[in-house]
Parts: sequence; C-alpha cells; structure tokens
Amino acid sequence: MAMDVMPQQGPDSGRPPEPSPQDPYVLPAEGATAVPPPPPTLRTTLRRAAFGAVAAGVLLAGALVAVDDEDGRPKEPGPVERAEAAATAGAPASLSDLTALIGDRQKWVESHPKDAPSLATLGTAYVEWARRSADTAYYARAEQALKRSLEAQPGERGNGAAWLGLAALANARHDFLAAKRWGETVKKQQPKAWNVYPVLIDAYTGLGDRKAATAATETFGELRKGVPALARTADLYRGNGWHEDALATAREAADRATQPAEKAEALHRLGELAWERGEPEEAVAQFDAALRTDSGQLTSLAGRARALAALDRTDEALAAYQSVLEKLPRPQYALELGELYESLGLDGDALTQYAKLREMVAAAKKDGVDESLVLARFEADHGDPEAAVELLRAQWRGQHRSAAVADALGWALHRAGESEEGLEYAQLAADTGVRNASYAYHLGVIQRELADYGPARRNLEQAARTNPAFSPLAAPLAQEALDALGEPPPGGPGDMQPPPPPSPEPEPEPAKKPEQEKKPEAPAPAPSRTAAVKSPSPSASPSAPPSASPSASKSP
Repeated sequence: MAMDVMPQQGPDSGRPPEPSPQDPYVLPAEGATAVPPPPPTLRTTLRRAAFGAVAAGVLLAGALVAVDDEDGRPKEPGPVERAEAAATAGAPASLSDLTALIGDRQKWVESHPKDAPSLATLGTAYVEWARRSADTAYYARAEQALKRSLEAQPGERGNGAAWLGLAALANARHDFLAAKRWGETVKKQQPKAWNVYPVLIDAYTGLGDRKAATAATETFGELRKGVPALARTADLYRGNGWHEDALATAREAADRATQPAEKAEALHRLGELAWERGEPEEAVAQFDAALRTDSGQLTSLAGRARALAALDRTDEALAAYQSVLEKLPRPQYALELGELYESLGLDGDALTQYAKLREMVAAAKKDGVDESLVLARFEADHGDPEAAVELLRAQWRGQHRSAAVADALGWALHRAGESEEGLEYAQLAADTGVRNASYAYHLGVIQRELADYGPARRNLEQAARTNPAFSPLAAPLAQEALDALGEPPPGGPGDMQPPPPPSPEPEPEPAKKPEQEKKPEAPAPAPSRTAAVKSPSPSASPSAPPSASPSASKSP
C-alpha cells in the first residue's frame, strides 16, 4: 500500500496542517491519565510487537534509500522518511520533517481509520510537535489519536507503540506518575526494548527518583549506543553535579551527531552547560551554532536571550526574548522577560509579561498541562508566596520531588515566613550537586535569615562564583546579601561563634575578705538556631523531605 502521499502542507510550513472536519481526533483534553494503564499481570505479545515495530522502521528506511531514480542513483529520503528514520534511531526530527510526517499520517488515517500503527505514529508526532512548539492544543489531538489506536488494536494485543505514546504525552503534560505507569507496563513485558527507556528516564527525573533514573539511563546506554545514549548520559551527569563528566560526554555527543536536529540539540546542551558555569560568551556561541545548524531549535533562542542579558547586551536580549515568545510561548520565558524588564525599571512592561504568564498557565491547564512549578516561582517572588507554597505542597504530595520542586518549595516557604521548614527543602535541592547558582542563593538567604552566618556566606559565595549573573533580579540581591555579611572574622572556626550574651548584673553581697572572693562563671555560648531545627516526622506531614545536614559554624 503506497505511503508516499503528499502532505497537506509543505515541509517548510511553520506548523502542521489542521485536521480536516472529518478528523475524529479533535476533542477536549481529558488529561494524560484518561486512559488507565492495563493491569501489570496481563499476558501480552509486546515482545514480538516491539521488535516488529523497530524492524519495520529500519526496513522502511533502508528500502526507501535503496530505491533508484531514473538515473540509477539511490533516491534521497524525503521529509516523511527522514522523520521516520529519526524516530527509529531515537533521535529528534527537524520541525519541517515532523510537519510533513503529521500531514502524511493525517491524510492516511482519513481513509484508513482503523490503522492502529499509523494512529499511534500520528499521536506520538502530535506530542512531539506540541512539546517543541509550545502549542498545547496538540496534546488533546495526540490523546484522541492514541485512544483510537488502542481501540483498533489494544496494547495487550501488541500495540505497545500507543502505550509509549501515552507515556510521552503524560511526561509532556508533567504527569510523571502516569508516564511511569505506562512506561513500566511496557518495560515489564519487554525489558530489552530500548525505546521504553527515554520515557522512563523523563518520568523518573520528574519524580526526583535519581536511583531509578540512573538505572534506566545505564540500561538505555547498553541497549542503544551512539548519540542518543551519550545525550542521556550527559543529562544524568549534569543532574548529579558531575560537571566535568557531563561536559566531556556532551562534547562527544556533539562531535558524533550527524543529522541537523540531533546536532543542534547537542550544541544546545553545551550552551546550557556553559551558562550554568557562568560563561555567557561561550553560551551565546553554542546557542548561535545550534540555531545555525537547525533554525527550529527554538530553546536555543531562549538560552541566547538569557546569556545576552548576563552580558549586559540588553537590547539584544529583549529582542531575543520577544522573538522566542512569538515562536515558543512558554510561561518560563514570559517570567524571565518580565524579570528582565523589572530589573531595568520598566515595571509596566514587566506587569504585561506577568499577565501573559498567567494566561499561558491557564491555557495550558485547559489542555491538561500542569505548569504549577513556574506559576509557583512567579507567585513566590512577585505574587502570593502562600499560594506558591500550596501549589508546591501539592506537587510534593504527588511525588514530584525533583531538585527544582524542592528548591522552589524551600524558597516559597521562606518567602511565606516559614524559613525553618524551607531550609530543609532548599538543602535537599542543593545536596543533589546540581550546578545551579539560584539554588545556592536561595539556601544562603534562608540560612542568613536563620542567623546561620557561616554556611550562608559559603552558599552566597558559591552562587556568585558559579554564575555571577544568574538572574537580572536575584543576582544583585545575592551580592547585596553577601556584602551585608562581610568578611569572616580572623582566628579560624573558634572565633566564628557569635559572642556570648552579656552577664547579668550581680546582686549586692555583704563585704568579704579578699581571699574569700570568687569570680563569676562565664555563661555558656548561645546554641545554634539552625541546629535546633528538627525534621518533621513522617506522620506529621506527608510532604516533608529527609532532614538536611545541620550547619555548625556561624559568624556575625
């Protein structure tokens, strides 16, 4: 059956074609968990299906390359074939190729509404398009296409591709528990299918399960060599704070990448690593290289704007932020642009961006996407810190316990006047080892509030040393807090304790002979406030993290 159908829209189009009025996959979003995962005890034929799907993709790509044109030369694969080959290899496809693939599958399923593999491909392509374009309406289309695929061929009868599509959809909507359930269902049936591990890595990372994420990354590397495995390994090293290993592995991935979209993603990763270690000029160079390689690597445009702001190239930064928000309207970028405006004293423009952020979060929620984390970050610094705490406690109760959530919850608690509780979450985020100047800043400010001056100074110094321009608003505040602490007193740790409180005036006593007089005893040093903070018991709060390591040294 011929699949070489012309797409409804050209490959250079900015977005996929709209479904026709007969398209049955445009329905309101019901959330990533609308289709419950099957019981784990079901006996299925997933093993044969997983191998068959991968083999079919490989054979398809090979057959298309082997076809000769009229001159006897191998025929170059078109955009649809390139997108399919990228998916088979575990690599990203360019946005133009992805657009062509969506148009091809849309047209095909109109006349073949029971073709389960094509429906699964269409649904998964919708997920990828929505993720890379920030057009969350496509998540609803993805959900309906994947449901129809499962109706035509249930997952327990070999349709593992649709189950994996639902796992990817759940990750994209930040429903990491659902993604974990879908992914583990497939893994249980086919542990050697490499394509289940990327969705599991994303799910475990979102849940803050570093042990499971590490194991999944290692298994993926064993099953799928090459650039995809190197990229995932670099991300693992980065998340664990292994900075040199992350950089070396990311460079290897960039050197070995051959396809433009894959190369651009690798260069973007190098830009992010440069930004995190406080090298904005290197970051701009890497982001520019990514954009030259693939203009659809829109996240590099946002990274470039961030680095330009750090270099005080403000006009260029503003233009880059405005451009990326037109092409990739994510709430995080609206928050960053708003804070840049605020740092420049342009409060009206800042308020406009903050209003857009709220609109984006509300629109995403309608499409089943949970943007609580970025909304809570906004509320903590620019709105209602107590509302931020409520949002983040719900995330923590839902097992979303990544370093990002822990840091945001710790800071929100501090801003809401609960610094002692916030300390433990902020310490938990910092203890992951992630190179993040914002985490060190938040922890240092909280420790300063609790009069734990020695650790506060060390963390504020770390923030300034790691990335002195990590935020146009927060970086100057971090330096002010560090300056207020001053230099540590000389004499070593013994002199870093606060001075003892003054002795009370002694009561008058009857005159005594000189040899009978005694000197009053010196009062004991004041106990550390931070050391007195106790971890909430598990029974007291289901959202409490493990106790943070107590800090011992202080200085005024």
